[in-house]
Amino acid sequence: MFPLLLSQRRLSFFGIILLTLLSASLGIGILAFIRSAFLTPNSETGSQVLFLFLGLVLALMVVSALTQILLHHLGHRFVMDLRQDWVSQLLKLDLEQMQRIGSGRVLALLNTDIRNITIAFVHLPELIHSLLLVSGILCYLAYLSPALFGVIISTIAVIALLGITLVGRLSHYITKVRHDEDLLQQDYQAMVSGKRELTLNQSRADAFFHQELSEHADSYRRNVTSADSMVDLSNSLANGLVLAMVGISFYMSSALGWVSADIAAIYALAILFLRTPMMAAVSAVPVIISAQVSYRNMLSLSLPKQPLSEEPLPKESQPAKPSFSNFKRITFKDMSYGYGEEQQFKVGPINFEFNRGELIFIIGGNGSGKSTFANLLCGLYQPKSGQILIDGQALQPHQWSEYRQLFSAVFSDFHVFRQLIDGQGENADQAMIDTWLKRLKMDTKVSAENHRLSAVDFSQGQKKRLALLLAVLEKRDCLLLDEWAADQDPQFRHFFYNQLLPLLTREGKTIIAITHDDHYFDGADRILKMDEGQLLELNPAERKALNQVAHSTEEHADLVID
Repeated sequence: MFPLLLSQRRLSFFGIILLTLLSASLGIGILAFIRSAFLTPNSETGSQVLFLFLGLVLALMVVSALTQILLHHLGHRFVMDLRQDWVSQLLKLDLEQMQRIGSGRVLALLNTDIRNITIAFVHLPELIHSLLLVSGILCYLAYLSPALFGVIISTIAVIALLGITLVGRLSHYITKVRHDEDLLQQDYQAMVSGKRELTLNQSRADAFFHQELSEHADSYRRNVTSADSMVDLSNSLANGLVLAMVGISFYMSSALGWVSADIAAIYALAILFLRTPMMAAVSAVPVIISAQVSYRNMLSLSLPKQPLSEEPLPKESQPAKPSFSNFKRITFKDMSYGYGEEQQFKVGPINFEFNRGELIFIIGGNGSGKSTFANLLCGLYQPKSGQILIDGQALQPHQWSEYRQLFSAVFSDFHVFRQLIDGQGENADQAMIDTWLKRLKMDTKVSAENHRLSAVDFSQGQKKRLALLLAVLEKRDCLLLDEWAADQDPQFRHFFYNQLLPLLTREGKTIIAITHDDHYFDGADRILKMDEGQLLELNPAERKALNQVAHSTEEHADLVID
């Protein structure tokens, strides 16, 4: 993972490596100076020697701090680029791709995985600095006494073999921890989105807590405890290694006479000096493993990779107007779509066309395929078979993005953004904002300041009005409305069907409205019915019969009320 990311800034990283080598060289120089100036018999011990020693220490402090600071700047820049890169890719995913991944996993990626990689980059400077410093000082120790160095390296090798085993187990447990975090993220999301249901049914809340969340939390506890235990063992091995090497150095000097006392002392000082970078390197291992697990998890999403850039990711350019904005007719020809490999539910084949400026109602029962059809209509789903014709020309694969620019929509599971922008991402016209806030009876509830809504926390019906405002401001040719009037009061529902929809069609918009409001069916140019995945248009006789049933039901309801 890290070689791939570091390759994006080779020059910056190479400069930091040079500073790190200079820091290591200064550390070696200080050890050599101590031996020659303080441990060698008959060496000068004047004040100038002390000042020179303190100067070397100061230089080491400055270079080390500068190296760490620059590495942290580079690391955090990497993290920002990584986050921007992945968010950009997720935004460009088709709806069905995002649904296949799952919102829980996406949130875990943006929170847990990005956090793990961030922490790893924070530790990366220490790891690089530590490894270079340890390597440099070990080379100096090998120069002082090859025999003693061989014994020290053999000791390190034995401990390292044990460490490799621990690292393998650590990677195993961290992978399990990462999976548990996905499950917990899904549980937290379910707890928030299902709060009303859980509050109404305490038994369901108890079952959710004990049978779902608690089991996942306990699995996370077991695996993270095992991972931490591996880290603790690694730290103990590292501490034991330091003490063992110090003891071996003096034993080789006093008992076996392999080295002189001053070299043994330098070995002891060097090993104690290396204790901090060695412990930093050991502490960085679990963090790096966590980052690797997170990075593999991110790659498993199989998103199309884009290279990280030095500059912020550019906004995706869009034409000033979609190339299809002057369409006269859009035709669906033998289009079908199914869910899953076995396509347990299938919509189609659909043969349907609509003309510019029409007001079309789509009706049908729950589970009939209306929402799937809506996603196909807007280009959010791509059909498994069939094609879309625009004025007789077949839509090509590279034209899906342009096709989607024809549509604005308010879905049943809509979201209200605060930014007030048009279809090209520019600030919406303020006069148009003011006009539609009044039309939607929201001008006394919310204001538009700096092209942002002052508030979005309203009732469902009022939030739908704001969602319609956002859709209208985009000035797209087609407007899809999915059960828009379902949460409106009777007066505003009447206003919507009898005044707002005709107004929008007079402005040239093509309206496709999914609705159950049969009392207003006679206002539509056409009515189509979705039934078990099949879309059929009602003929005049069927429309007349439907209107009669609707109005007779309404009259009967009035009599009952009276």
